[in-house]
Amino acid sequence: MIAEDILAQEFTRVVNHYYPSTGELLERCHVKVITGFWGRPAKRFQYIGIYCSEEMMPLVQAQKEILRELAENMGLIQVVCMNAKRLLRDPMSKLKLSQPRLWLELHLVAA
Repeated sequence: MIAEDILAQEFTRVVNHYYPSTGELLERCHVKVITGFWGRPAKRFQYIGIYCSEEMMPLVQAQKEILRELAENMGLIQVVCMNAKRLLRDPMSKLKLSQPRLWLELHLVAA
């Protein structure tokens, strides 16, 4: 298992343990740790990406401060919520080719 997957599972476990109602929301979303690089020389950073349906977006956004605090305590810099359906419909997205498993999981979340 990839380190990012383990970190995402641990984030979800911590949310479920300390904030069960928020954890119930995340069960209907896809949680992923995203690694990026920025600056010169490039510095590595990680953040939580929460992919959810359009209906779930306001509910998850309402819990964003809790999620952000937990993420920061785990050494992650931010929590970003993304509309799964919008991402799937983006004609410029190469997600289907680059990450087919994530692409399929987002279909489940968007439904």
